[in-house]
Formats: sequence, C-alpha cells, structure tokens
Amino acid sequence: MRQLVRILLPLSFCFWGATAWAGGSGLNVVVVVNQNSTNSVQLGNDYCERRGVPPQNLFRMRNWTQGPVNWNFSDFVADLRDPLLAMLVARNLTNQISLILLSMDVPYRVVNGSSFNSTTSALFYGFKPDDPSPDPNVMPDSCTLPDLSSNSYCYSELPFTLARPNTATTNEFLVMMLTGANLADGQRLLARGVASDSSFPTQTIYLEKTSDWARNVRFLEFDNTVFESGLSGFNTPIRIESNSTSFTDLLGLSTGLANLSLPNNAFVPGAIGDSLTSYAGYILENNDQTSLLAFLNAGASGSYGTIIEPCNYLQKFPDPIVYFYQQRGFSLAEAYYQSLLNPYQGLLVGEPLAAPFARPGTADWSSLTNGTTLAGTASLTPSFVAATQGSPFDHVDLFVDGTFVQTLTNIPPMAGNQLQVTINGNTIDYQIPVGATLWSVTAGLASALNAHTTTTRVQASPIGDRIQLQGLDITNAGNAVLVSANASAGTASRLTTQLTPARDAFLDSIAIGYLGVLITNSPGVGDYLRFTFAKTNGTQVTVALTNTTPGMSIATFGQTFFNQINSSPALQSADGCYAADLYVDSTLAYFMVYARSPGWAAAQATVTLTASGNLGVLPPGPSPLEDNLSDLRPRNHLLLNSGLTNLAFPFQLDTTRWPDGSHELTAVAYEGSSVQTQTRVSRTVRFQNAGLSATINSSPSGTNVPLEAPLQVRISANTSNVARIELFSTGGSIAVVSNQPTAALQVPSTMLGLGLHPFYALVSDTAGNQYQTEIIWVRLVPSFRITITTSPPTLSWPAIPGRQYDILSTTNLFTPFQVVDSVTATNSLILWTIPGSEALTSFYQVRLQ
Repeated sequence: MRQLVRILLPLSFCFWGATAWAGGSGLNVVVVVNQNSTNSVQLGNDYCERRGVPPQNLFRMRNWTQGPVNWNFSDFVADLRDPLLAMLVARNLTNQISLILLSMDVPYRVVNGSSFNSTTSALFYGFKPDDPSPDPNVMPDSCTLPDLSSNSYCYSELPFTLARPNTATTNEFLVMMLTGANLADGQRLLARGVASDSSFPTQTIYLEKTSDWARNVRFLEFDNTVFESGLSGFNTPIRIESNSTSFTDLLGLSTGLANLSLPNNAFVPGAIGDSLTSYAGYILENNDQTSLLAFLNAGASGSYGTIIEPCNYLQKFPDPIVYFYQQRGFSLAEAYYQSLLNPYQGLLVGEPLAAPFARPGTADWSSLTNGTTLAGTASLTPSFVAATQGSPFDHVDLFVDGTFVQTLTNIPPMAGNQLQVTINGNTIDYQIPVGATLWSVTAGLASALNAHTTTTRVQASPIGDRIQLQGLDITNAGNAVLVSANASAGTASRLTTQLTPARDAFLDSIAIGYLGVLITNSPGVGDYLRFTFAKTNGTQVTVALTNTTPGMSIATFGQTFFNQINSSPALQSADGCYAADLYVDSTLAYFMVYARSPGWAAAQATVTLTASGNLGVLPPGPSPLEDNLSDLRPRNHLLLNSGLTNLAFPFQLDTTRWPDGSHELTAVAYEGSSVQTQTRVSRTVRFQNAGLSATINSSPSGTNVPLEAPLQVRISANTSNVARIELFSTGGSIAVVSNQPTAALQVPSTMLGLGLHPFYALVSDTAGNQYQTEIIWVRLVPSFRITITTSPPTLSWPAIPGRQYDILSTTNLFTPFQVVDSVTATNSLILWTIPGSEALTSFYQVRLQ
C-alpha cells in the first residue's frame, strides 16, 4: 500500500461494588498514595472502598514531599518503582496485579537528563529516553520517536497479561492517575467512573476534524474506527468537521485544538475525550493550552495529554479506535493503552476500571453461606451463568482474603473441535489442534482462510480473538460477499469453541479515497506543474500551472496550484475530485486529493503529476486514490471465544493451608474472549482446625470515628500462650505485640487517613497455631463544627462531597432525636435551611452516614 506523505511539526508553536469488571477488578489493582498528602490518602481510600481493593493492595509512598509535578528519574525509582515492585513480591501479589492507580499528588512528569516521560508511562513499560536530535536548533529533542518506545500491546486486542509490552524493562502495568485540581474533582471523577459500569450508554461519539492543520491529523484514523464500529453493530462514531466543542451528553470526543472550552455536562459517565495538542498533560502548572483536566471536569471518565512537546506524531496520541475497544467491553485503561503506540510522553488520567460496556454474568456459591464453618478439606462448588450465549466463561480463579491462590478450571478450545467457514460458496474447514489457545486458534484459522484467498478473494487478518476479513475483488460489492460460520464438537467430547461472523455479508466502506501529493523546491520562470485526473469512466481532466514570476516561492506556487485544482469545473461532478488539507512552507507544498464519492470503486480514479525544471513531485506516475486502501475494501469480522455459558465447578479446599478464623473466599470467572470480563462471587467463612481463637473490637465502637479521636482496637485470645498479635488495616500491618494474650493497640488514624478501613488481627500461639479474627470496619471521618445563622435560620457545616448527612431534631432534650432530613454533599460545605416553624423550638444534630 502506498505510504501517505506526512509533515511532522512541533505542536506548541504550530498552528466492593458490582460483580463484573472488564479486564480486571479491585483484586488486580494496587492503589499508590502519597503518604505526605492527606488528599492523596483520602482519595486512595475512597478508591479502595468503591472498587473493593483488598487492604494489602494499597502502597504508601512515604518520602516524597516536593510537589505533584516533576521528579527526577532517581527519585521515581527510589520512592515509587523499586519499593512498589518489592511490595508486590513481599505480599505475594506478582501474579495478580496488572493495574496501578496513582492517587493524586504523585508527580506526573519524570525527568532524566534531557528526556521526559510521564509517570504513568514510566510505570507502564519503563522509562524511554529520547533519541538524540540531529539538529537541536531546529527540532526539540522530544520530537523523535525512539524504537524502544513502541508499545506492542497496542492494537493487540489481547488480555494484558498475555500481551505485555515487549519493550518493557523492569515493569509492565496498566497505569492511570486519579487526580484533579482539588480533592472534590478527584472524587467526582471516581464516582462517574464507577457509575458507568455496565450502563451501556447510547450517546454520541464525535470524531472531530478541526481547521488546525497540525492538530487535526487524527482524521486519518477516523474511517477505520467508524468502519469497525459499524460492522460490529456498535454505537458508530460520527465524523464531523468543526472547531466547536460546545457539545453535551457525549460518550466520546477526539479533537485537535490547542484551546477549547467544554460545558460541565459535555460527557456522560464512562466517556473518553482528549485533544491532540502539545501540553494537555500540563495539568497542574502554567499552561497556555487547555489541559486534559477540562475533559474530566466536563464529565469524561478518562483523558490523555502529553507532558512535553511531542510533535504531531500520530503514534504518540490515542487512536480513535479506543472507542471500538471500549464498546467491545474493555476497561478504560485497557482501551486507552491499546490505542497508544508510543505513549512514553503521555499522561493518562481517569478511572481505569470504568467499563460501560462490560457484560456481567451472574454467580452463586452452592450451599455456602456467609458464616459457614469449614474444617479440613472442604468440598465447594461455585456456579456461573454468562450474560449472553456469546460471552461464555473460559476459566475460574480462587482468591482467599483478596489474594490469588489458584486457577480452579480452564476451558480452552478443545482439541478436535471443528470450525467451518464458507465465503463466496467456498468452504474452509479447520480442526483445533492439541494445546491450542483461543488466540492460537484465531491465528490458525486466519492462516487456513488465507490459503484459499485466490478462490475466496478475501484476505484474513488475526487480531486478538477476532479475524478481520477484507474483500479483494473490487468488482464484487460487499453485500454480495456472503459469509457463514459454525463450530461443532468434531472428534472432541464436547464443544467449547464459538465462531460467529459479525454479519451474513460484507459491509461496504463509506470512506472516501485519497492520495497525498508533495511538491518540493521553488519554481524558476517557465517551470510548470501538471495535474492529470483520470476518471473511472476514462475521461481525463488536466490542470496546469506555469510560473511567470521571478522569485516565486513554493508556498505561493503550491497554494495557486491547489486553488486551480479546486476551481476546475470538470472536477466538480460526483466522479471528480478535490484538494484539501494544504500545508506549505519555504521548501514544499503538500495536500491531499480526495474522490468526490465514497467507496473503493470511486477511488480507482488516478492522479498523474508532472513537473519541470527544479520542481519535484510525489507520487509522479498514475496513482489511484488509495492511500487508505484498507479502509476502502469491504469488511467483515469472524468472532471467536471459548468456554461454557453455564459453569459449575466443584473443587476441594484444604483449609489447613490458612490460619483458623475468618476468611473471604472469592471465585472469579472470566469471559472467554480477549475482554476477560470478570464475574465474581464471595463468601465470608470461618476455618476451624485447632482450638485457638480470638475476638476483636474497637473503642470507641461504631461505624464513624473522628480522625482526631483516639482509636483503639482490642484483641483477646482464648489462651495465655500467645506469641504474637499483629493488627492489619488498609495498606498492611499497622501494629504488633508479643507474648501477651490480650492487646489494646492504638490505631495510627492520621496515617490511615479519612475513609473506610478494615481492621483484623492475626494471633499466633507458641505452638505455631494461628487465628485470623473477623474484620471490623471503621470509617474515619473529619470532625466538623455546625454553625447556625439567621435570616433565614440555616445550619452549615464542612462536608465530604458525595457523602450523605442526616439532620436529626427534637423539641425536648430528654426525648430521642429523630431524622428529619438527609442531604448528600455536592461540595465541601452544606447549607440547610431550618423550616420556619421550627427555628425557635427545636434542637439539631448532624450525623454522617
């Protein structure tokens, strides 16, 4: 395929909740908090609560005090990367964690000499130094595209655990930052992400081509996104040409503007929005461009921006195919990283687990209820039912107390299953071999189909768990290319493979063919350019321009030639063409020639450029308008998955592997596709294999305890021969005592921070027996003073955005207070007007729910 000529320019001076999560859940997340920022700690605690992150999955970054913008590579390594990796090993989480959430006030730019990476990318696949610039006076060092900055996970449509970037060095994680200009912004961002789960929004996605030449370059990728989405029956993005961003209720927006404004309700929960510009990643510093926070403040759940001048390399910005991935069911973090080929200079901010198109199944745990006592080897049977026939489960994992233990069952495509595809009347059979995976079957079937390309006139390309089919016969319209597919058990004992075409016939493209044209050098007097356009009916139209002016610049000559093509009457009809997207400078003129009608057939018109003298032209010979050939050919998809839609799996659990006492058992089933949506079911049970036991309680008791109040947790064992009592909460161990059967341990409330915290203890006796107490939950809340004002009488108090407060009243202090109203805080201060008839006769209390 002919390569499109592009001009690269610096842009700065150029114009515990739901039961299913796509590609991960709180079990697979480590939350990083900056212990020296109360906002970071509180937001991290909120995330753990809202997403069911186990307490051992919180990492406290203890030594950073120098602000949330920049840090040196050595500080990044010493304060975050290496301690985080060590924590994963120490807590037995290396086989479990695929996603890192950076809670606000963690620096977002890593500086290493003259190279700059975002912190999210440096944790994603390691720090990537820029290539040396051949001429730093002309082009900034950051305007390069280092080979080692390529992200092999991009476009893979594979589970991240199977497609970690091959350029990674010491670490590979999906990393996003949850932040905002203040804590309330971060909390709203979290709330909207959680609210989006499985909401299946139908709002509009706009792919906006702006008049900003340097920043609108993503329009080259729009057609592929529209084609793939429409073919899959998704909410098809709409291409528009505009500089406006005054939209409301959008599911997505890809634009290219240095400065923009968005209304507060521009996006629905789960939306993705970003602009291709230089400094959208300058989120908490002086910036003469609009930062990515504008998209988040307008309601988006995720956005992206670069933290240094990147130039307008498409590879450094999200491909709009991100919306196709999201609608497949991938989480926001997965969708974004799969759309970023070279993300090393880019900052990703948002709620990484947001998954508006995840398809949750249902789950139960047969005959196992909360509080059941188990001893010895227990027989257990979790059961799962898929959301649809097209989303079976292919494996089940067991977690105990939030830590991965083992895979209980694995149901890949079974050897001997028979797949059959019929295209244009040609039938191709494929038998699944021994040891196959879903993804090897996809590649094998695509290879089998390509062995018959000469008869089917169709090319097959494996992409993760699907096969993209492209028609190769331009004389055959897409709706005439019929496809059927089926799977059977074949020689296997059962069928565990599904194969489905997206459509019964191929879909024709609505893309418009184009050709990039480049003219170089300045013309002398008498030099000419000739543009010959051969229509598909054989008619030729010629536009010619001869220079008669000494000292004519290539910019002026190219602009005149461009205008002359567009003013030619013979090119105005539906079988003609037009020129657009002009760029000129002192050495060249570049523009694109478009067919005036969509589709592959219209793109068969050809352009021939000829020039004289000093002028150079590309391409010179007859060239069809097929720079976007893959977007012009008819397409279809074959979709593969594996597993069973109804799955009940009995297994034996040796309870002696864990301490006696309270434990949470969680079985997680995964959708048998690349999306790997999780469905999970949990039970809190008690193991009892020895005589040791213990109790736990807190003082003061109750759900809400002021952060400033002394908080003790008391543990009492049922024996005197106790060797050790260790208290755990959010982030791991918080206190230890030795050689005493009871303990009253002071809780470091300030370290834990505001939010909901679990407390449990591990008691060990001198014989080596251990007992894990039940979990008690305490919410550390801020102390607040209620004030009253008159005219009208009003109560006011500082509040936590998103939390509910009860107002209680009584007319007699010797009678109980009763709830008279409940208010959910929308900002950091609540004002509640006292009903006029009660102002002088009642007493009031306020209670945090």
